Amino acid sequence: MNDLYLRSLGFAPTDPAQGASRPPFSDAWRYQHDQLAQDGASLFVEHPFGVGRCRLSALAAPLDAQDVFADMPLDDRQALETAMAAFYAAHGGIGAAAEVFEPHQYLPYRRQR
Repeated sequence: MNDLYLRSLGFAPTDPAQGASRPPFSDAWRYQHDQLAQDGASLFVEHPFGVGRCRLSALAAPLDAQDVFADMPLDDRQALETAMAAFYAAHGGIGAAAEVFEPHQYLPYRRQR
């Protein structure tokens, strides 16, 4: 999986800032789907640091195995798409658009948003 493919499915990085503190894409990433489920649940996909798999969850950073509802190899696109469909089916379908992440930017001489 790569950034272009995940974006084509409707995912966006939870931390779009590029910097030295962010690990390379090949090491770790976390994305949120741009559509919520009908019940308001968010869909996240992540590749944990150093693990050759990705997992789907309704939590941004699931710490417990019970919070992960799908776990698949990084190159199994069919499993990801099937798991996404199952998530939305279990939560009543696709709902409203999720809030877009907008990082706070320090603007000393302009009005801040």
